[in-house]
Amino acid sequence: MTHQLTRDEARRIAVRAQLLDADRPGDVVEVAEQLGAIKIDPTATIAPAQHTILWSRIGLGYEPIQLSKNVEADRLLFEFDGSFLPISLLPLMLPAMRRWPQRESHRDWLEANDSFRTDVLARLRSDGPLLASGIPDTAKVARPTSDGWYGPGQVVHMLDFLMRQGEVAIVGREGRHRLWDLAERVYPQNLPEYSLEEAEWMLNERRLQAAGIAKRNSRWTPVGDAGEPATIEGSEWSYRVDPGAIAALDDDPGGRVAFLNPYDGMLFDRPRLKEIFEFEYVLEQFKPKAQRKYGFFAHPILMGDRFVGLLDATVFKEVLTVNAVHQFLPFDAEEDEMVRAEIAELGEWLGVTVSAW
Repeated sequence: MTHQLTRDEARRIAVRAQLLDADRPGDVVEVAEQLGAIKIDPTATIAPAQHTILWSRIGLGYEPIQLSKNVEADRLLFEFDGSFLPISLLPLMLPAMRRWPQRESHRDWLEANDSFRTDVLARLRSDGPLLASGIPDTAKVARPTSDGWYGPGQVVHMLDFLMRQGEVAIVGREGRHRLWDLAERVYPQNLPEYSLEEAEWMLNERRLQAAGIAKRNSRWTPVGDAGEPATIEGSEWSYRVDPGAIAALDDDPGGRVAFLNPYDGMLFDRPRLKEIFEFEYVLEQFKPKAQRKYGFFAHPILMGDRFVGLLDATVFKEVLTVNAVHQFLPFDAEEDEMVRAEIAELGEWLGVTVSAW
């Protein structure tokens, strides 16, 4: 059976899957379990991505210490590839991690640096946890640094490779710097074992759970054959939809206003964003100042199931300065009041004064 959805229904499914409706989640782990990944990014015009992502779901009940406690003390979340993930995803990732890397250039680099790999693991075993700066660089062959994200040192590259293979893990942070240790001392033991095929199927189901509705072979949200087929009125695309989301369509808690960090997972699948929400979001962070229309790091404003504008705001010296609230269509009095109330709540959560605008 193929589900025939209206655009309104498709939007409600996506919003609810991302925990952005009026029914707020209770804690950090609940958010991580549903979303699958909480992006880490230090850009803090308002607050770092991982914290605004959680605040936009939980609200005033969220405190940043809750995230670090769940990662570093309770081990209910773990850091991997620039995001915090729920530990329930780890057993589903391990089969692919054990087969990594598939790219020949990566295998060649690891082979050429086998003694370096051994040195890194030995140092962590004897002295870990350690920052990358505390591990000697004994690489025989260097990786290119043309991407500009890494310096000439090879330790970070090796740690990243070993993380992807499941041999090392991030145990915490000192400021922005990752603290590394052997995975066997960080990850839980006696995790469930799955075949590669079983794990891939369950990962697809988790991705669809987080998206609510997605294209089967989307580059950004690949869900394979998870869920059930669906079409959306006015769209020629074919989708897969979460059966649980279909069942909950009639149980609609209503919408609210949410400010989304530019690295929020809701915004990640840009083609879906444009097709379902008719919102073409362009992050202007890397544009020259003269070419910016909405601001360096403007946060999209979601009202109910529609994107209605962009918030350009910054925090400096204990003041949240609202540079502009860009409205795609002029707000009516009620909409204006809702956005102002959310800005006031944002200032309260940050513990800062809100400037008049």
